[in-house]
Amino acid sequence: AGHEPMAQSKSGLLLDPYFSGTKIGWALKNWPQLKEAGDRLAVGTVESYLAYRFTGGAHVTDASNASRTLLMDINGQGGWDSELCDLLGVPMGLLPEITGCTTRVGTTDPALFGGAIPICGMAGDQQAATIGQACLSPGQTKATFGTGAFILSASGTTRPVSTNRLLATVLVQEGGVRSYALEGSVFVAGSLIKWLRDGLGLLANAGESEGLARSVADNGGVYLVPALSGLGAPHWRPDALAAISGLNFATTKAHVARAALEAQACQANDLKSAFAADGVDWAELRIDGGMAANDWMAQDLADMLGITVERPDFVESTALGAAMLAATGAGLYPDLASAAKAMRGTATRFTPALDAEKRKTRLAGWQSALAKVLG
Repeated sequence: AGHEPMAQSKSGLLLDPYFSGTKIGWALKNWPQLKEAGDRLAVGTVESYLAYRFTGGAHVTDASNASRTLLMDINGQGGWDSELCDLLGVPMGLLPEITGCTTRVGTTDPALFGGAIPICGMAGDQQAATIGQACLSPGQTKATFGTGAFILSASGTTRPVSTNRLLATVLVQEGGVRSYALEGSVFVAGSLIKWLRDGLGLLANAGESEGLARSVADNGGVYLVPALSGLGAPHWRPDALAAISGLNFATTKAHVARAALEAQACQANDLKSAFAADGVDWAELRIDGGMAANDWMAQDLADMLGITVERPDFVESTALGAAMLAATGAGLYPDLASAAKAMRGTATRFTPALDAEKRKTRLAGWQSALAKVLG
Protein backbone atom coordinates (compact mmCIF):
# COMPACT_ATOMS: atom_id res chain seq x y z
CA ALA A 1 0.00 0.00 0.00
CA GLY A 2 1.11 3.55 -0.73
CA HIS A 3 3.58 2.57 -3.45
CA GLU A 4 1.62 3.82 -6.47
CA PRO A 5 2.89 7.46 -6.47
CA MET A 6 6.49 6.21 -6.61
CA ALA A 7 5.65 3.65 -9.30
CA GLN A 8 3.82 6.21 -11.43
CA SER A 9 6.54 8.85 -11.14
CA LYS A 10 9.18 6.37 -12.29
CA SER A 11 7.39 4.03 -14.69
CA GLY A 12 4.55 6.25 -15.92
CA LEU A 13 2.18 3.37 -15.14
CA LEU A 14 -0.32 2.53 -12.42
CA LEU A 15 0.06 -0.50 -10.15
CA ASP A 16 -2.01 -3.09 -11.94
CA PRO A 17 -1.68 -6.84 -12.68
CA TYR A 18 -2.10 -5.96 -16.38
CA PHE A 19 1.61 -5.09 -16.61
CA SER A 20 4.18 -7.85 -16.96
CA GLY A 21 6.34 -6.95 -13.93
CA THR A 22 3.56 -8.08 -11.59
CA LYS A 23 3.21 -11.36 -13.51
CA ILE A 24 6.97 -12.00 -13.44
CA GLY A 25 7.06 -11.42 -9.68
CA TRP A 26 4.10 -13.74 -9.15
CA ALA A 27 5.61 -16.49 -11.31
CA LEU A 28 8.96 -16.33 -9.50
CA LYS A 29 7.15 -16.67 -6.18
CA ASN A 30 4.72 -19.43 -7.17
CA TRP A 31 6.47 -21.57 -9.79
CA PRO A 32 9.26 -23.59 -8.08
CA GLN A 33 10.67 -24.77 -11.42
CA LEU A 34 11.87 -21.22 -12.08
CA LYS A 35 14.15 -21.36 -9.02
CA GLU A 36 15.35 -24.76 -10.18
CA ALA A 37 16.48 -23.18 -13.47
CA GLY A 38 19.15 -21.26 -11.57
CA ASP A 39 21.55 -19.27 -13.77
CA ARG A 40 19.84 -20.54 -16.92
CA LEU A 41 16.74 -18.44 -16.23
CA ALA A 42 16.16 -15.27 -18.26
CA VAL A 43 12.99 -13.19 -18.33
CA GLY A 44 11.55 -10.88 -20.99
CA THR A 45 8.46 -9.93 -22.92
CA VAL A 46 7.54 -11.57 -26.23
CA GLU A 47 9.85 -9.55 -28.51
CA SER A 48 12.73 -10.36 -26.14
CA TYR A 49 11.97 -14.07 -26.41
CA LEU A 50 11.74 -13.88 -30.21
CA ALA A 51 15.04 -12.00 -30.48
CA TYR A 52 16.68 -14.60 -28.25
CA ARG A 53 15.40 -17.48 -30.37
CA PHE A 54 16.06 -15.84 -33.72
CA THR A 55 19.63 -14.81 -32.89
CA GLY A 56 20.55 -17.84 -30.82
CA GLY A 57 21.22 -15.97 -27.61
CA ALA A 58 20.80 -12.16 -27.65
CA HIS A 59 18.97 -11.19 -24.42
CA VAL A 60 17.57 -7.78 -25.36
CA THR A 61 14.41 -5.71 -25.29
CA ASP A 62 13.58 -2.27 -26.65
CA ALA A 63 12.73 0.83 -24.63
CA SER A 64 9.06 0.92 -25.68
CA ASN A 65 8.38 -2.65 -24.54
CA ALA A 66 10.51 -2.24 -21.40
CA SER A 67 8.47 0.85 -20.47
CA ARG A 68 5.35 -1.34 -20.18
CA THR A 69 6.71 -3.74 -17.58
CA LEU A 70 6.39 -1.56 -14.42
CA LEU A 71 10.09 -2.26 -13.85
CA MET A 72 11.68 0.59 -15.83
CA ASP A 73 12.40 4.20 -14.89
CA ILE A 74 11.33 5.91 -18.12
CA ASN A 75 12.72 9.33 -17.18
CA GLY A 76 15.77 10.61 -19.05
CA GLN A 77 18.18 7.75 -19.71
CA GLY A 78 16.68 5.60 -16.96
CA GLY A 79 16.66 1.81 -17.21
CA TRP A 80 15.64 -1.07 -14.98
CA ASP A 81 14.94 0.42 -11.57
CA SER A 82 16.06 -1.34 -8.39
CA GLU A 83 13.22 0.10 -6.27
CA LEU A 84 10.54 -1.06 -8.72
CA CYS A 85 12.21 -4.46 -9.17
CA ASP A 86 12.43 -4.93 -5.39
CA LEU A 87 8.77 -3.90 -4.97
CA LEU A 88 7.61 -6.58 -7.42
CA GLY A 89 10.19 -9.20 -6.43
CA VAL A 90 12.06 -9.34 -9.75
CA PRO A 91 15.89 -9.71 -9.65
CA MET A 92 17.41 -7.24 -12.13
CA GLY A 93 19.95 -9.84 -13.29
CA LEU A 94 17.18 -11.80 -15.03
CA LEU A 95 16.14 -8.91 -17.25
CA PRO A 96 17.32 -8.18 -20.80
CA GLU A 97 19.47 -5.28 -21.98
CA ILE A 98 17.33 -2.28 -23.00
CA THR A 99 18.13 -1.04 -26.52
CA GLY A 100 16.77 1.54 -28.93
CA CYS A 101 13.83 0.68 -31.16
CA THR A 102 15.91 1.08 -34.35
CA THR A 103 19.08 -0.53 -32.95
CA ARG A 104 20.56 -3.52 -34.76
CA VAL A 105 20.48 -6.13 -31.99
CA GLY A 106 21.85 -9.04 -34.02
CA THR A 107 21.09 -11.24 -37.01
CA THR A 108 18.93 -14.31 -37.37
CA ASP A 109 20.55 -17.72 -37.27
CA PRO A 110 21.19 -18.54 -40.97
CA ALA A 111 19.70 -22.01 -40.44
CA LEU A 112 16.27 -20.49 -39.72
CA PHE A 113 15.53 -18.44 -42.86
CA GLY A 114 18.34 -19.36 -45.26
CA GLY A 115 20.46 -16.33 -44.42
CA ALA A 116 21.50 -13.97 -41.63
CA ILE A 117 18.78 -11.28 -41.53
CA PRO A 118 19.49 -8.19 -39.40
CA ILE A 119 17.03 -7.52 -36.56
CA CYS A 120 16.88 -3.73 -36.36
CA GLY A 121 13.32 -2.76 -35.46
CA MET A 122 11.37 -3.54 -32.27
CA ALA A 123 8.45 -1.83 -30.53
CA GLY A 124 5.37 -2.58 -28.45
CA ASP A 125 2.05 -3.21 -30.18
CA GLN A 126 0.34 0.14 -29.56
CA GLN A 127 3.57 2.11 -29.99
CA ALA A 128 4.18 0.43 -33.35
CA ALA A 129 0.61 1.30 -34.42
CA THR A 130 1.21 4.92 -33.40
CA ILE A 131 4.42 4.98 -35.45
CA GLY A 132 2.64 3.28 -38.37
CA GLN A 133 0.11 6.13 -38.29
CA ALA A 134 3.06 8.58 -38.43
CA CYS A 135 2.02 10.14 -35.10
CA LEU A 136 5.47 11.34 -34.06
CA SER A 137 5.01 15.09 -33.44
CA PRO A 138 3.46 16.40 -30.19
CA GLY A 139 -0.35 16.33 -30.35
CA GLN A 140 -0.58 13.81 -33.19
CA THR A 141 -2.90 11.13 -31.85
CA LYS A 142 -3.68 7.53 -32.78
CA ALA A 143 -6.82 5.67 -31.73
CA THR A 144 -7.24 1.95 -32.30
CA PHE A 145 -10.90 0.89 -32.09
CA GLY A 146 -10.89 -2.86 -31.56
CA THR A 147 -12.58 -4.75 -28.73
CA GLY A 148 -11.64 -1.73 -26.62
CA ALA A 149 -10.05 1.52 -27.70
CA PHE A 150 -6.39 2.47 -27.20
CA ILE A 151 -5.51 6.11 -27.67
CA LEU A 152 -1.90 7.35 -27.71
CA SER A 153 -0.86 10.96 -28.20
CA ALA A 154 2.77 11.81 -29.01
CA SER A 155 4.32 14.25 -26.56
CA GLY A 156 7.85 14.64 -27.94
CA THR A 157 11.05 14.25 -25.91
CA THR A 158 9.48 15.61 -22.71
CA ARG A 159 8.00 12.87 -20.55
CA PRO A 160 4.34 13.73 -19.79
CA VAL A 161 3.12 13.57 -16.19
CA SER A 162 -0.55 12.73 -15.71
CA THR A 163 -2.77 13.89 -12.88
CA ASN A 164 -5.77 12.24 -14.59
CA ARG A 165 -4.62 8.62 -14.27
CA LEU A 166 -3.48 8.41 -17.87
CA LEU A 167 -0.35 6.40 -18.64
CA ALA A 168 3.00 7.83 -19.74
CA THR A 169 5.00 5.53 -21.99
CA VAL A 170 8.08 5.49 -24.20
CA LEU A 171 6.78 5.86 -27.75
CA VAL A 172 10.12 5.22 -29.45
CA GLN A 173 13.84 5.44 -28.80
CA GLU A 174 16.12 6.31 -31.72
CA GLY A 175 19.71 5.92 -30.67
CA GLY A 176 19.87 7.58 -27.27
CA VAL A 177 16.88 9.89 -27.84
CA ARG A 178 13.59 8.90 -26.24
CA SER A 179 10.20 10.20 -27.34
CA TYR A 180 7.14 9.75 -25.18
CA ALA A 181 3.39 9.38 -25.47
CA LEU A 182 0.41 9.70 -23.17
CA GLU A 183 -2.07 6.81 -23.29
CA GLY A 184 -5.67 6.32 -22.33
CA SER A 185 -7.70 3.18 -22.86
CA VAL A 186 -11.44 2.55 -23.09
CA PHE A 187 -12.52 -0.94 -22.05
CA VAL A 188 -15.52 -1.33 -24.38
CA ALA A 189 -15.64 -0.31 -28.05
CA GLY A 190 -16.17 -3.02 -30.69
CA SER A 191 -17.25 -5.45 -27.98
CA LEU A 192 -20.32 -3.23 -27.44
CA ILE A 193 -21.49 -3.86 -31.02
CA LYS A 194 -20.79 -7.56 -30.58
CA TRP A 195 -22.94 -7.52 -27.42
CA LEU A 196 -25.81 -5.79 -29.27
CA ARG A 197 -25.57 -8.55 -31.89
CA ASP A 198 -24.97 -11.64 -29.74
CA GLY A 199 -26.31 -10.64 -26.34
CA LEU A 200 -29.41 -8.63 -27.23
CA GLY A 201 -30.02 -9.84 -30.79
CA LEU A 202 -30.56 -6.26 -32.05
CA LEU A 203 -28.15 -6.67 -34.97
CA ALA A 204 -27.85 -9.42 -37.57
CA ASN A 205 -24.19 -8.49 -38.06
CA ALA A 206 -21.80 -5.80 -36.83
CA GLY A 207 -21.89 -3.93 -40.14
CA GLU A 208 -25.63 -3.35 -39.75
CA SER A 209 -24.98 -0.74 -37.02
CA GLU A 210 -23.91 1.89 -39.57
CA GLY A 211 -27.08 1.56 -41.65
CA LEU A 212 -29.27 1.70 -38.54
CA ALA A 213 -27.46 4.82 -37.27
CA ARG A 214 -28.04 6.55 -40.61
CA SER A 215 -31.71 5.56 -40.69
CA VAL A 216 -32.69 7.94 -37.88
CA ALA A 217 -32.17 11.71 -37.69
CA ASP A 218 -30.70 11.62 -34.19
CA ASN A 219 -30.47 9.42 -31.10
CA GLY A 220 -34.04 10.22 -30.03
CA GLY A 221 -32.75 11.14 -26.58
CA VAL A 222 -31.20 7.70 -26.07
CA TYR A 223 -27.73 7.44 -24.50
CA LEU A 224 -25.77 4.25 -23.92
CA VAL A 225 -22.94 4.31 -21.38
CA PRO A 226 -21.02 1.12 -22.25
CA ALA A 227 -19.64 0.20 -18.82
CA LEU A 228 -20.10 -3.52 -19.52
CA SER A 229 -16.76 -4.24 -17.81
CA GLY A 230 -16.53 -1.04 -15.81
CA LEU A 231 -15.16 2.27 -17.08
CA GLY A 232 -11.52 2.83 -18.07
CA ALA A 233 -9.70 6.13 -18.49
CA PRO A 234 -10.22 8.79 -17.35
CA HIS A 235 -12.80 7.52 -14.81
CA TRP A 236 -11.23 4.21 -13.69
CA ARG A 237 -14.38 2.78 -12.17
CA PRO A 238 -14.24 -1.02 -12.51
CA ASP A 239 -17.44 -1.21 -10.43
CA ALA A 240 -19.52 0.91 -12.85
CA LEU A 241 -22.43 -0.77 -14.63
CA ALA A 242 -23.65 -0.06 -18.16
CA ALA A 243 -26.90 1.82 -18.72
CA ILE A 244 -29.24 2.74 -21.59
CA SER A 245 -31.26 5.84 -20.73
CA GLY A 246 -33.86 8.02 -22.43
CA LEU A 247 -36.05 5.17 -23.69
CA ASN A 248 -39.72 5.73 -24.62
CA PHE A 249 -42.35 4.15 -26.90
CA ALA A 250 -40.87 5.97 -29.90
CA THR A 251 -37.46 4.34 -29.36
CA THR A 252 -36.42 1.79 -31.98
CA LYS A 253 -33.40 -0.48 -32.24
CA ALA A 254 -31.96 2.08 -34.67
CA HIS A 255 -31.82 4.64 -31.85
CA VAL A 256 -30.04 2.13 -29.59
CA ALA A 257 -27.55 1.22 -32.34
CA ARG A 258 -26.91 4.91 -32.99
CA ALA A 259 -26.44 5.55 -29.25
CA ALA A 260 -23.88 2.73 -29.15
CA LEU A 261 -21.86 4.29 -31.97
CA GLU A 262 -22.25 7.78 -30.51
CA ALA A 263 -20.81 6.49 -27.23
CA GLN A 264 -17.46 5.95 -28.96
CA ALA A 265 -17.08 9.65 -29.79
CA CYS A 266 -18.36 10.69 -26.36
CA GLN A 267 -15.85 8.45 -24.58
CA ALA A 268 -13.10 9.76 -26.86
CA ASN A 269 -14.11 13.33 -26.05
CA ASP A 270 -13.82 12.60 -22.30
CA LEU A 271 -10.31 11.31 -22.95
CA LYS A 272 -9.44 14.34 -25.11
CA SER A 273 -10.33 16.60 -22.16
CA ALA A 274 -8.19 14.51 -19.80
CA PHE A 275 -5.23 14.58 -22.21
CA ALA A 276 -5.55 18.36 -22.55
CA ALA A 277 -5.63 18.75 -18.76
CA ASP A 278 -2.32 16.86 -18.68
CA GLY A 279 -0.84 19.26 -21.24
CA VAL A 280 -1.14 17.04 -24.34
CA ASP A 281 -3.89 18.41 -26.58
CA TRP A 282 -4.89 16.47 -29.68
CA ALA A 283 -4.02 18.17 -32.96
CA GLU A 284 -5.74 15.51 -35.07
CA LEU A 285 -6.88 11.92 -34.69
CA ARG A 286 -5.74 9.00 -36.85
CA ILE A 287 -7.88 5.91 -36.42
CA ASP A 288 -7.52 2.20 -37.14
CA GLY A 289 -8.91 -1.10 -35.88
CA GLY A 290 -12.05 -3.00 -36.91
CA MET A 291 -14.55 -0.28 -35.97
CA ALA A 292 -12.64 2.35 -37.95
CA ALA A 293 -14.13 0.92 -41.17
CA ASN A 294 -17.47 2.46 -40.12
CA ASP A 295 -17.71 5.76 -42.06
CA TRP A 296 -20.56 7.06 -39.90
CA MET A 297 -18.56 6.58 -36.71
CA ALA A 298 -15.44 8.19 -38.23
CA GLN A 299 -17.46 11.28 -39.19
CA ASP A 300 -19.09 11.34 -35.76
CA LEU A 301 -15.66 11.34 -34.12
CA ALA A 302 -14.65 14.36 -36.21
CA ASP A 303 -17.91 16.15 -35.34
CA MET A 304 -17.77 15.52 -31.61
CA LEU A 305 -14.02 16.07 -31.14
CA GLY A 306 -13.94 19.13 -33.37
CA ILE A 307 -10.76 17.97 -35.12
CA THR A 308 -9.84 16.23 -38.37
CA VAL A 309 -10.00 12.43 -38.26
CA GLU A 310 -7.88 10.40 -40.68
CA ARG A 311 -8.24 6.72 -41.56
CA PRO A 312 -5.35 5.17 -43.50
CA ASP A 313 -6.19 3.12 -46.57
CA PHE A 314 -3.72 0.50 -45.30
CA VAL A 315 -5.16 -0.36 -41.90
CA GLU A 316 -2.47 -2.74 -40.54
CA SER A 317 -0.79 0.09 -38.66
CA THR A 318 1.15 -2.08 -36.20
CA ALA A 319 2.84 -4.08 -38.98
CA LEU A 320 3.57 -0.88 -40.90
CA GLY A 321 5.13 0.72 -37.81
CA ALA A 322 7.40 -2.29 -37.32
CA ALA A 323 8.42 -2.03 -40.98
CA MET A 324 9.19 1.69 -40.57
CA LEU A 325 11.41 0.92 -37.57
CA ALA A 326 13.22 -1.87 -39.43
CA ALA A 327 13.72 0.33 -42.51
CA THR A 328 15.22 3.05 -40.34
CA GLY A 329 17.42 0.62 -38.43
CA ALA A 330 18.62 -0.91 -41.71
CA GLY A 331 19.67 2.51 -42.98
CA LEU A 332 17.08 2.80 -45.75
CA TYR A 333 15.99 6.12 -44.23
CA PRO A 334 18.03 8.59 -42.16
CA ASP A 335 15.47 8.71 -39.34
CA LEU A 336 12.05 7.44 -38.37
CA ALA A 337 10.25 10.63 -39.40
CA SER A 338 11.58 10.20 -42.96
CA ALA A 339 10.52 6.55 -43.02
CA ALA A 340 7.03 7.44 -41.76
CA LYS A 341 6.62 10.17 -44.36
CA ALA A 342 7.64 7.85 -47.18
CA MET A 343 5.81 4.71 -46.11
CA ARG A 344 2.48 5.76 -44.54
CA GLY A 345 0.48 5.95 -47.77
CA THR A 346 -2.87 7.56 -48.46
CA ALA A 347 -5.72 8.20 -46.03
CA THR A 348 -9.37 9.23 -45.98
CA ARG A 349 -10.05 12.46 -44.08
CA PHE A 350 -13.18 13.33 -42.10
CA THR A 351 -13.63 16.98 -41.09
CA PRO A 352 -16.01 18.42 -38.46
CA ALA A 353 -19.43 19.28 -39.96
CA LEU A 354 -21.80 19.33 -36.96
CA ASP A 355 -23.51 22.51 -35.78
CA ALA A 356 -21.88 23.73 -32.52
CA GLU A 357 -25.21 23.89 -30.69
CA LYS A 358 -26.08 20.27 -31.61
CA ARG A 359 -22.66 19.15 -30.43
CA LYS A 360 -23.14 20.97 -27.13
CA THR A 361 -26.57 19.39 -26.62
CA ARG A 362 -25.29 15.90 -27.30
CA LEU A 363 -22.33 16.24 -24.96
CA ALA A 364 -24.62 17.57 -22.22
CA GLY A 365 -26.90 14.54 -22.67
CA TRP A 366 -23.88 12.22 -22.48
CA GLN A 367 -22.57 13.88 -19.32
CA SER A 368 -26.01 13.53 -17.70
CA ALA A 369 -26.18 9.82 -18.57
CA LEU A 370 -22.59 9.29 -17.44
CA ALA A 371 -23.23 11.04 -14.10
CA LYS A 372 -26.02 8.56 -13.32
CA VAL A 373 -23.66 5.65 -13.94
CA LEU A 374 -20.85 7.16 -11.87
CA GLY A 375 -23.27 7.87 -9.03
